[in-house]
Amino acid sequence: MLATEHGESELAEGTGSTHAAPVKTSAALAVAALTTACGGGGGGTTATSTGTPGSAITLPVAASYTSAANDEEAARFLLQAQFSASDAEIAAVRSKGYATWLAEQMAAPASMPGFDWLNLRGYGVVNSATSYYDNTYPGDYMLWNQLMTSGDAVRKRVALALSEFFVVSLSGLDFSWRSYAIAAWWDMLSSNAFGNFRNLLQDVTLNPAMGYYLNTKGNLKENVASGRAPDENYGREVMQLFTLGLYLLNTDGTEKRDGNGNKLETYTQSDITNIARVFTGWDFDQTQNVATVEPVSGRTIPNTVFTRIPMRLTASNHSTLAATFLGATVPANTDGTAALKIALDTLFNHPNVGPFFGKQMIQRLVTSNPSPAYVARVASAFNNNGAGVRGDLRAVFAAVLLDDEARSPAGLTQTGFGKLREPMLRMVQWGRTFGIASARGSWKMGDLSNPASQLGQSPLRSPSVFNFFRPGYVPPSTALSASLTPAPEFQLVNESSVGGYLNYMQNVIRNGIYVNAPDLPQSTSNATNGYDITAAYSAELALVLDAAALVRRLNLVLCAGQMSAANQSLIVSALNATALTATSTDSTKLNRVAAAVLMVMASAEYLIQK
Repeated sequence: MLATEHGESELAEGTGSTHAAPVKTSAALAVAALTTACGGGGGGTTATSTGTPGSAITLPVAASYTSAANDEEAARFLLQAQFSASDAEIAAVRSKGYATWLAEQMAAPASMPGFDWLNLRGYGVVNSATSYYDNTYPGDYMLWNQLMTSGDAVRKRVALALSEFFVVSLSGLDFSWRSYAIAAWWDMLSSNAFGNFRNLLQDVTLNPAMGYYLNTKGNLKENVASGRAPDENYGREVMQLFTLGLYLLNTDGTEKRDGNGNKLETYTQSDITNIARVFTGWDFDQTQNVATVEPVSGRTIPNTVFTRIPMRLTASNHSTLAATFLGATVPANTDGTAALKIALDTLFNHPNVGPFFGKQMIQRLVTSNPSPAYVARVASAFNNNGAGVRGDLRAVFAAVLLDDEARSPAGLTQTGFGKLREPMLRMVQWGRTFGIASARGSWKMGDLSNPASQLGQSPLRSPSVFNFFRPGYVPPSTALSASLTPAPEFQLVNESSVGGYLNYMQNVIRNGIYVNAPDLPQSTSNATNGYDITAAYSAELALVLDAAALVRRLNLVLCAGQMSAANQSLIVSALNATALTATSTDSTKLNRVAAAVLMVMASAEYLIQK
């Protein structure tokens, strides 16, 4: 019988397997120059820039910590900037310094787009037996492959952070070629990662996946006769979630207050109603469509091109009423494209954007509770990259990662500093650290969102536009709740998710990812189902006879050296409880490595990233 990708039926979706450090108060902050990979080292020089990706920029940051004094500091930086810390990367960071290494990564060429990967794997075929055009699981495969294997890891880490700010969920897409749509969305975030926020905002707004997800697609102008009004979904969320937030902010991210101590709202219902008129008349661009009639069902299937090109304006569907919002006015009868520019320029130039966006990027990469001074420095980099350019994302992410509060060793011992590692980040770190590979190139890692039996999280699978967790979430009935201290990622944590993570990882760490029909869709052979995606553990197996050395290595590459000596000793003792010699079987040696990795990845000192 012909093997299928998901065992019994190709149509079923697969699962992929059974406060703050001391900061400078001086007005004169150190300057770190980020340069291109071929432009020389940074640190203290001044360069000019137009904000064009690849050009040198000047960045004001607190820069007392410009290089790693040891491997642990280098690993710590790498685990904030990307997903993993290899021996070679640790050495490179130590040799070049933080700013130069980061500049090289930002200037590095982008890897293969996810959209192209889907095509190479054969997921663009119109066939009623597979119905790839109606399924989401190829999108999961693409995302895990991108996160696990792409050479531009810093770009992909930033794109993942952006995906939790500008949220589109694969679970919320229901149209033809939804996997290609999420691939185009992901590729758009990746390509904009080190560009300008204004361009990113426009690409987000006109992206087909976002158009469908928040109802810009097909949004019609008002009709007085029928009582129809423009859909307000995107108009509301682009302000609430993607640019301004709910309340007016100071540059340091603290909320402004009136004379009575009340918070000040950033927008009103009138602002929503008016700006919604701008987002009418847009729809999928099918001008390049070459449809295919599926021979069995007779269904007409479009090609995939529409998923990766901006939505197209139909002028007759666009509202021509005047629109006044946030102090700006779109005059009556303004062209839809011109109206969109006014709206996006208004949002982009609002003083809330720098602190609102910047703080959340700090939360995603460094710490859940950055000091106001840290937020202010990042917001200042957003407002001006050092060359008069607003919204330069290279400057923003450099400010996040190079700031003293991120780099200072003080954070390692400071209560409240750091963040809970998201489950999907743990998974990617495991894969990249230990050299996982897909023997047949399948990369069939599916939706791992089930908290009882899997990770409880999967990339671009948020349950809603509000992401997997809220930036201000405070875990109830904890020590943090008394002080109202946010710990956003803890919104994913419950009894079920803790057990589900441990049980899932126990099997995956030891055996890998079980894949049905790893050859498909590349081949119609009756391929053998099995553990197609496995870790190599090359460096770890070389140390397997020395439990203490093995644990020291895992402490470095997984925890950046932050595991206590006491806990290391406990793990070593547990490993040594089972005798191991040079003549032990490969399976027995792998058992020790897997047990060591699992114990480290289950420890609090790993789960909390500082």
